[in-house]
Amino acid sequence: MSTRDEKERLELLQGTLDLLILRTLIFGPQHGQGIARAIGQSSHEELLVEHGALYPALQRLEARGWIAARWGTSDKNRKARFYTLTKAGRKQLVREATKWRRFATAIGRILGPEAEEG
Repeated sequence: MSTRDEKERLELLQGTLDLLILRTLIFGPQHGQGIARAIGQSSHEELLVEHGALYPALQRLEARGWIAARWGTSDKNRKARFYTLTKAGRKQLVREATKWRRFATAIGRILGPEAEEG
């Protein structure tokens, strides 16, 4: 785990959590804590997913039909809900990832190479 102060971590922009959850689930079923851990690890501990944001997002994605949930047992032998990406969720992931790549490219153009200082 990183020793980085929580103050230094990047805050998630509105709308990014759904995309990150969908992307994480492309690798297979995962329970909520596992999703949060995977996002943290994939971002080299730059992103911290708060439980207060994670579980409402999972409920929202399930209500939209982009993920499905089932009860199972975690690695620590605890009852947990495991989430999987649905076919509709895969399509949404492609749409959202395309939009975010375009957005990041546009911001990068505005910031230019001098933004890499520091």
